[in-house]
Amino acid sequence: MVDLGTQYARIKPKVDEAIQKVIDSADFINGSAVNKFAENLSNYVYCNHVIPCANGTDALQIALMACGLKRGDEVIVPAFSFVATAEVVALLGLRPVFVDVNEITFNIDVSKIEAAITPRTRAIIPVHLYGQMADMETIMMIAKKHDLFVIEDAAQAIGAKILTPRGIMLSAGATGTFGCTSFFPTKNLGAFGDGGAIFTNDPELAKKAKTIANHGSSEKYYNDIIGINSRLDTIQAAILDVKLGELNKYSYSQQFSASDYNDALRGIDGVLVPERAPDMVHVYNQYTIKVLDNRRNELKRFLAESGIPTMIYYPVPLHKQKAFSDYAVKGQFDVAEKLAKSVLSLPMHSELNVYQIRYIADRITKFFW
Repeated sequence: MVDLGTQYARIKPKVDEAIQKVIDSADFINGSAVNKFAENLSNYVYCNHVIPCANGTDALQIALMACGLKRGDEVIVPAFSFVATAEVVALLGLRPVFVDVNEITFNIDVSKIEAAITPRTRAIIPVHLYGQMADMETIMMIAKKHDLFVIEDAAQAIGAKILTPRGIMLSAGATGTFGCTSFFPTKNLGAFGDGGAIFTNDPELAKKAKTIANHGSSEKYYNDIIGINSRLDTIQAAILDVKLGELNKYSYSQQFSASDYNDALRGIDGVLVPERAPDMVHVYNQYTIKVLDNRRNELKRFLAESGIPTMIYYPVPLHKQKAFSDYAVKGQFDVAEKLAKSVLSLPMHSELNVYQIRYIADRITKFFW
């Protein structure tokens, strides 16, 4: 699914030198490489403040904590996403309120958000799924109208952008109250372990998030609020800073691969290729097709027999997860349930080549003969 070995081989001298510098300095926690990476990432995503942390789940939790939400407050989340999006909401004693997603973009259906808002609603967490941004302009207008926080889950979408009808370029993670991302190794910008970051343009919220991530302390041994311990290791920051310099190249490569996939698969009965919204820079953290007629699992097995890995992101929508069975889930989630039975992600990474794509497409074509 992701060829991290070949990717590393291409940048090995730079990565090895960056790691060695950290080892030589023995500055393993909150070293200078962390601040350097945060500054460079801030410039990349067009955001004033970046707070590195231990992982993407922590990033979401810290952002929610910084918003000052109270137990029992409601947070709107898409019904089709990785569990972390709603898990952190429940973990903090808040109530996740699920909203169905758009069948074309896989992102939260903005036409259904307002119907889910109640007097207890305090925030919306849109997820930029598979590398394509949600309709942030509409989401921000809804949030302003109802005085809500917006916490973007941009774990799969660093570098994604959208040009609004008003001619404004919005960047994934830098548009809402907070943006959150993950540096899990399989992300477009992936570490050699875990890592994450929080984005915001609000200096006061940035200070609060940074304090929360450091045991609630802005001065060593003086703890002003209840926080957590969530740090990005210096070695991981040094690696990520090298890879940040390659990120545009990785994104372009995956965009070209997605185009090759589209050309090869479009027109095959039984398969729908992913669609890119107008004026969208899609970074394709995943290339996800829809398999019709309940043949998804059968196709997955067929491809495995041909040595082709695939993944199902995600086989169970959030509102049907046992973890949320104690929550009174209201509404219809027909699209999320349909997608859970039909989506299939094909190999997608910066090292994918046209010959591999042709082989995969040939096997899919063979399956539907």
